[in-house]
Amino acid sequence: MTASIIDGKAIAAQVRQQVANGVRDRIGKGMRAPGLAVVLVGDNPASQVYVGSKRKACAEIGFHSEAHDLPDTTTQGELLALIDRLNEDSQIDGILVQLPLPGHIDASAVLERIRPDKDVDGFHPYNVGRLMQRMPVLRPCTPFGVMKLLESTGIDLHGLHAVVVGASNIVGRPMALELLLAGSTTTICHRFTHDLAYHVGQADIVIAAAGKQGLVKGEWVKPGAIVIDVGIHRLPDGRLTGDVDFAVASERAAFITPVPGGVGPMTVAMLMYNTLYAANVLHR
Repeated sequence: MTASIIDGKAIAAQVRQQVANGVRDRIGKGMRAPGLAVVLVGDNPASQVYVGSKRKACAEIGFHSEAHDLPDTTTQGELLALIDRLNEDSQIDGILVQLPLPGHIDASAVLERIRPDKDVDGFHPYNVGRLMQRMPVLRPCTPFGVMKLLESTGIDLHGLHAVVVGASNIVGRPMALELLLAGSTTTICHRFTHDLAYHVGQADIVIAAAGKQGLVKGEWVKPGAIVIDVGIHRLPDGRLTGDVDFAVASERAAFITPVPGGVGPMTVAMLMYNTLYAANVLHR
């Protein structure tokens, strides 16, 4: 068996086009363009790349975009004051604070300061709680994007056994909630899990989101499974790889995401989707 590749770039492009069409519809009705404020604290190179891709997407889609680039000496009080101003700005539908933040800033306090209806990253406890109670509003972008990738396979997820490898607040935990919402029987594996190979081998759907290169061995994958690799790591030669041993896994799985070009493009696409949703539904 050779797995079908789930093309995240193509699916993300479809989502972004859908959002761009929605923006044109709003403007055609005399409404303002959705507004997204992106806040970057410090000069972390990876964060600068991520923020750049989000701002570029805003420009392509037609959003009103605000850039707030702050020095790493910014105090927590100064950052919270900025968020307070953006919370009250009627031109802004979404506020994104790029993580990680400098060590002297409490990221949890910052994320909780963002008004839930402007939390387009979906990290606020209110939005995670809504997802847990099966009443989602703004959904965490990466797990939401993974659900779009799974949807593209055309496979009914009801009753399938999904195994999430990794239990982070950003991906693993909300990913499990999304899968439960879709009707899957869901297992979360983490650093205290015994016999990871056994759990992966039982899975109809494997979501690898532990942030450890090559953690999920290809030979563990159940024949015919769907494999979604959220991990991304740069090798010494500059190539990118994920949490899954792609070469072997792709010979056993029915569907698999590549790295790069799988989950990554979906995160930005769903951020744009959430921002348009906030403008259309939450900020009428």
